[in-house]
Amino acid sequence: MKFPSPVSVQWVADLIGARIAGNLNAHATGINEIHRVEQGDIVFVDHPKYYDTCINSAATCIIINNETTFPEEKTLLITEQPFEAYLAIVKHFRPFIPQTQSIHNSVIAGEGTVIYPGVFIGSNCIIGKNCIIHPNVTILDHCIIGDNVVIQAGTVIGSDAFYYNTKKNREVWFKKMESCGRVVIEDDVEIGSGCTIDRGVTNDTVIGKGTKMDNMVHIGHDTILGKNCLLAAQVGIAGGVEIGNGVTLWGQVGVSKTLTIGDNAVVLAQSGVPSSLEGNKTYFGYPAEDAGLKKRELVWIKRIPELWKKVMG
Repeated sequence: MKFPSPVSVQWVADLIGARIAGNLNAHATGINEIHRVEQGDIVFVDHPKYYDTCINSAATCIIINNETTFPEEKTLLITEQPFEAYLAIVKHFRPFIPQTQSIHNSVIAGEGTVIYPGVFIGSNCIIGKNCIIHPNVTILDHCIIGDNVVIQAGTVIGSDAFYYNTKKNREVWFKKMESCGRVVIEDDVEIGSGCTIDRGVTNDTVIGKGTKMDNMVHIGHDTILGKNCLLAAQVGIAGGVEIGNGVTLWGQVGVSKTLTIGDNAVVLAQSGVPSSLEGNKTYFGYPAEDAGLKKRELVWIKRIPELWKKVMG
C-alpha cells in the first residue's frame, strides 16, 4: 500500500509508539510485505530468523522488536509488538468505513460499461470502458478494473486475504493480518460466476490482460496471473503465486503458495502443484510432473498385480 504522500519516520514512530534508531530524516512512502517490498516502504519483522532478510531488503524503514545491527541509511522503529504496529498503520490509512449505498459515490465507470441491478461496488474503485458487471457481483474498495472486462454473476472481487499472524503463546493463536492491498484486473479479462479474487495483503493481486476464468475459481492474495491465461472451473490458487503468460490450468487444479509457473505451461485436470513448474511443458498428477512420464507411471501401477503374480509364481 502506498501512502497518499510521504510521511516522516518520526510521524510513524509517534503513531505506533516506537523508539527510532538510525536515519532520523527518512520518509516512508508505503508499507509492504517482504516479498514485495520497495525502496521507501516500511516492513515489519518480529522473529530473529527474518531480521537480516528484512534489514537488507529494499525497505527504508523496519519495524522490529529488538535493536540489531543495520546499515546506517536504514531506520529501525523498535517496539514490543511489530505486528500490532503494522495493524495501527493499516487502520490509519485504510480505516473500516461502513457503506450504506450499493455503489459508492466515488466509483468511476467508463463509457459503455453496464452494471446490472444487485451489484455492490465499494469506495475508490475504477472500472474501465465497455465492461459488463452481471447481477450480484461484489467489487470491494480500491479495486481497479480495465476495459472490456466481463464479470459473471455472484463473483467477489477484492475480498480480504486468508492471512493470519500466528502465535501459540497467546489465547487467540491466529490474528487477522488486515488487508490493505488491491485487486487489479487488466483489459479484456472474462471472469465466470461464483469466483473469488482476494486483494493483496499490502500490494496488488493482478489478473493479466486477456485472461479467461471459468466458474468457481479462487485466486489468493498477492497472486500475479499473467496475460492470456486460461483457468477452468474449480481451480484454486493460493497466495503469493506468480503465473506466467499463456498458462492453462484445467479443472480442479490446486496450486500451493509462493511458487512460480512459467510461461505457456499446461496443468491437466485435478493435478496438484506443490512447487514451481517450468514453462512450455504439460503437467499432470500430484505432485504435478511431466504429463507423459506421469501417465506411464499410472500404466505401470495398474500392472503391479499382474507382475506380483508372476514374481510369486
